[in-house]
Amino acid sequence: MTKNAKQILEIINASREHLSAEQIFFDLKKTNKKVVLATVYNNLTSLYKQGLIRKISVEGFPDRYDNIIRHDHLVCRNCGKLSDILLDDLTEKLQSQLGIHMLSYDLKINYICEECAKKQNESKNCSVDLD
Repeated sequence: MTKNAKQILEIINASREHLSAEQIFFDLKKTNKKVVLATVYNNLTSLYKQGLIRKISVEGFPDRYDNIIRHDHLVCRNCGKLSDILLDDLTEKLQSQLGIHMLSYDLKINYICEECAKKQNESKNCSVDLD
């Protein structure tokens, strides 16, 4: 594994956030001034293919990267906020229902986060009288 790949893996594993490639790039740039964004993308692709990181895709938002520790995600339909949740591992149940050996699964539960729900309620309560 290259030095850049090791550093990127360390950044992802140390983060409590779900970082985009650009966020990882800016973090890596703090210690490696010569790194370019293409290097980050290439290493993320390699780390993902090796099964060392997870790639989380949410429509309308950039891909984000996460550690491989077993967990699932809540995804806000409005702002794309990702939150980790710990649910029972469903692998055995899914495998028996599907009749195949699964490598992994990625459960994303869509919802409206508290901040977005609050904004929606505020906008509903702000009606304008044009009398």
